[in-house]
Amino acid sequence: MFFTLLAITFCIALAVSHGVVRLFDRPVALILDRIVAEDLGGAWHRYIKFAAYVVGISSGVRIHQLERYISAPQKDKEILVLTSERWTLEVYRTIIETLQGIAWMLLVVFVVALVAYVFARGFELKQGRSKS
Repeated sequence: MFFTLLAITFCIALAVSHGVVRLFDRPVALILDRIVAEDLGGAWHRYIKFAAYVVGISSGVRIHQLERYISAPQKDKEILVLTSERWTLEVYRTIIETLQGIAWMLLVVFVVALVAYVFARGFELKQGRSKS
């Protein structure tokens, strides 16, 4: 049962990550096109998509939490049994943790992009004033 749970949580995390990457694909591309050069923006865009998959899957598939089903946390404790209630809880946790991980990653990316935009805009305004 453990291997099935591991495979299912991986597939769910991958599917949720794919959905989020598709949802934010165009906004990320537009932001990067505005901040960096077009050829560099494409490379950064691919990297951010890759990072979203990695963060989403690693956040959703919580190996340390899943270890509870193959070994007891303490010597006197029993190994947890995978019941239907625990399956439901693990699927829900996988979805929420995947979304949460990607949300934090995208928040950091967008904050850095906002700071870069402010600097770029300030530089453009400064260049415009010095030409006048």
